[in-house]
Amino acid sequence: MRNPSLVDEFLGQADAFLKVVSGHARATGRPSPGQGLPEPFLEADERQLVGRLMRINHAGEVAAQGLYQGQMLTSRRPEVRARLDQSAREEGDHLHWCAERAQAMGTQTSLLNPLWYLGSLAMGAAAGLAGDRHSLGFVDETERQVEQHLDEHLQQLPPEDNVSAAILLQMKLEEVEHGAAAMDLGGRPVPWPIRRLLMPAVAGVMTRTAYWI
Repeated sequence: MRNPSLVDEFLGQADAFLKVVSGHARATGRPSPGQGLPEPFLEADERQLVGRLMRINHAGEVAAQGLYQGQMLTSRRPEVRARLDQSAREEGDHLHWCAERAQAMGTQTSLLNPLWYLGSLAMGAAAGLAGDRHSLGFVDETERQVEQHLDEHLQQLPPEDNVSAAILLQMKLEEVEHGAAAMDLGGRPVPWPIRRLLMPAVAGVMTRTAYWI
């Protein structure tokens, strides 16, 4: 099997980008954790809140796809690329679940999804260029911060919305698993300035913007 050329890599990245922003990201095909649960009655303002929270989570999953693609592009070890690819497919399920729930609430996904993806692709590629251990540590820290973010959203959901809660809880469980798997492969903790300053700042911009757009 020949090694992929630059043209192959470009076409592969273009294909991944188009699939994600068009709502056809690669996934495992699992049904939503909320499927089969009774739909709660929500007031109009509650539906708007849930829709916007799910739009934020969807934007985060779009960014996750970009991060994983960038990291796979620059990873050195086949086993690391395989782990990143599996996590990306599971995150693809999250992407679809959030989109379905946002649409059920009458909310469109973020109009800036192409920007979230491309910016994250660049960040992921940079993390991969720093070396697999740093890249894996970046996965772990990203998942830690996503876990905290999901906890905040679980607190903001209307108490009766068990459908959305089931989705976010399953996502949280898998974010923890992805981070642990990355560290098991030899991940190194992310330096303090990146962990405490850069990553929260970038996430804050995306969260605040995706809430409205």
